[in-house]
Amino acid sequence: MNLFWSKRRVRNHKVVLASRTTLLISVIVPLSFARLADGSPVPKKPSESRFIVEQGLANLVDLVFLFDRLFTKSTTATSPDYLERVSEPSSKFYPDYLEYKQGRISRAELVRRLPHVALISTSGSKNFYISSVPSMYWRARTEQRKNWFLDTDFAPDSVYSLYERIDKLTPLVATESAGTGAFVTAQPRDETFDQILFHTRNFWGQVDEVLKAKRFPDLLLLWMGHNNLDWVTQVPPNERQRPEKQFAEIAKRFRQDYTRQMRRLISRAERQDYKVAIVVFGLPFETGFKARETAEALKARNPKLYPYLETGYRYFESSKPENRQDTIRLERMFDRELKDMVRDLRDELGLYPNVRLQYSDALAKPLSDVAVLEAHDAWHLSPKGHNREAQAAFTALGPSLHFLGIELPDEGSRRSQLHQ
Repeated sequence: MNLFWSKRRVRNHKVVLASRTTLLISVIVPLSFARLADGSPVPKKPSESRFIVEQGLANLVDLVFLFDRLFTKSTTATSPDYLERVSEPSSKFYPDYLEYKQGRISRAELVRRLPHVALISTSGSKNFYISSVPSMYWRARTEQRKNWFLDTDFAPDSVYSLYERIDKLTPLVATESAGTGAFVTAQPRDETFDQILFHTRNFWGQVDEVLKAKRFPDLLLLWMGHNNLDWVTQVPPNERQRPEKQFAEIAKRFRQDYTRQMRRLISRAERQDYKVAIVVFGLPFETGFKARETAEALKARNPKLYPYLETGYRYFESSKPENRQDTIRLERMFDRELKDMVRDLRDELGLYPNVRLQYSDALAKPLSDVAVLEAHDAWHLSPKGHNREAQAAFTALGPSLHFLGIELPDEGSRRSQLHQ
């Protein structure tokens, strides 16, 4: 009898949980997305009272959705066989392993001494795409890994991620801080209510996560600025036909905000007793629009394709066909600012030879093929797109990996590895 009542209570609890979940999805989340559909300008820091109210609502959502954490994988992965590999006398980490075996350091310290790689980015580096509101909400909160940076599934048909490619060379620890809808912004704690619901951190918040970690990464990748390119939400309607003056101000502000975070990261990197490489990736819209145009033509012939293609225009109005040339112009301005920023910061590093800065446009190049676009929205990356980005990043990182003492195999053995 006790077992019967126990099972009944569990069923009742599930019914209540389901009803609360449905209520929150059908009320709070659509309201949040309705705001996004009206335009998503670069967030500004909310007032103290508003922040408290919105944080309280977000905490309520987190409480009701506590079960979603059961489906959420960690954003940090460690090579599963690291202990076996560092125990080999030929390993560069063998002296650390001997210290561990002698009880002089803990296993946590042994892991800390492995190379650490981290990514700061947006939904372009996540397994995310535009779909129904509940689906997007669930995916944004729970779908970790399965992307070009951090896929840990070694199955042949899964994404062959950058983490897995570097793992071929050395055991490592990889951490992903990418956030759906993340912006390069000027102030801390400036996430909107929508972003808080999505567990998104803007550039400042992601940098905070990196700086608060016990171990600063040896290799830090940054691919930010995608959402700042939505210029339509930042330019007054009466100036959108000739937005040049506004573009100059937007690009200037973008560089200032980006540089502020870079200086925070470099300041920490300079204090490390090991080498640190920081790589800034350029933005992908110019090549991505070519693939998008192909997808639009395919959908015109077969309306069943890319069911959420038009929905993306509500979330990113600057991607509409009539706005694309101006978006490309702004992107080129952003990329020039990023290149100049890296050059200027590199010039300041003369006294710190342990820090290397690199700019790369590698992640933009693979995106001209429609096959890299997600089948739902023709905007985010498909599994094939994630694979191509992983390969592009891996190739581009050769100089930085060499700087860190992680050597790439020769071209012949590299090809054999990529087909394994």
